[in-house]
Amino acid sequence: MRRRTPAPPPPLPQRDGIDPVRVRMPADGAWSTVRDYLVARLTGAGPGEIDAMLASGLIVGADGRPVAPDAAYAPGTHVWFHRELPAEVPVPFPLTVVHRDEHIVVADKPHFLATTPRGSHVTETALARLRRDLGIPTLSAAHRLDRLTAGLVLFTVRPEERGAYQTLFRDRRVHKEYEAVAPYDPALALPRTVRSRIVKERGSLTAHEVAGEPNAVSTVELLRTHAEHGTARYRLLPATGQTHQLRVHMNALGVPVLGDPLYPVVAPPVPPGDFGRPLQLLARELEFTDPVTGARHRFRSGRTLQAWSAYPEWAVGRSPGPTAR
Repeated sequence: MRRRTPAPPPPLPQRDGIDPVRVRMPADGAWSTVRDYLVARLTGAGPGEIDAMLASGLIVGADGRPVAPDAAYAPGTHVWFHRELPAEVPVPFPLTVVHRDEHIVVADKPHFLATTPRGSHVTETALARLRRDLGIPTLSAAHRLDRLTAGLVLFTVRPEERGAYQTLFRDRRVHKEYEAVAPYDPALALPRTVRSRIVKERGSLTAHEVAGEPNAVSTVELLRTHAEHGTARYRLLPATGQTHQLRVHMNALGVPVLGDPLYPVVAPPVPPGDFGRPLQLLARELEFTDPVTGARHRFRSGRTLQAWSAYPEWAVGRSPGPTAR
């Protein structure tokens, strides 16, 4: 199998912790200029915006020099530019670093903060914040947590080592422990291991269970109950990593995670800046043997799920405040 030639390093620096966009000119095509290809490729921008960026010198080649508005199309070459970032409501909760060395950074992510830039969440992401705050432009995520899930996320410092840490997660050599607050059902026998096949179709907000060979395995344990609120605290141990796996399995058991806007039913979207009633799911622990140093790591989140520590405030949607842990 022929290997693709790696892209040259970006000639533009990061902006607010965000890499510049890179566009590669395909090997085949009927475009006569770089401008024509960009107009065809970047349909969301429109011809006028592309022309304005070219005229202003905002689109550059591998040498960092502006691409001329009439530059000839050259198959296999790259251009870079910074996209206009959308206005984002700041997520008013701290992102805590629990470990940092020359190879990795482990952060304790709050609810509502996306792990990496995607869609409308770009600068208000854990990756962008850490790059800015720690001054590590090479920082990358080794795995992801859902935006609504809080807890531990592992980031890598050196690009050449990222694959080794990603392989830990791919090969299921990371012990992951989650915590959730959900309704208490005395008829539900726990602990138990849930095995099912979960699929998530492109464009769908939710994942669902289907017949077939299981690809999702979760162990659910009961930690404590709260009789006054009819809730319980659960320990969740995923052996696999399907999208929304723990949320799907808890819902299938009849005890959906409190604050879940997707399971059992999809709730209407909330307005930007509404940080009340966070999903009560927390990535509590990460444990693994470092593939680079050989050290044994065990990290634990210092956060507390609000529906357990302050249920009345969570129930009315009162934000826990910017210093909540």
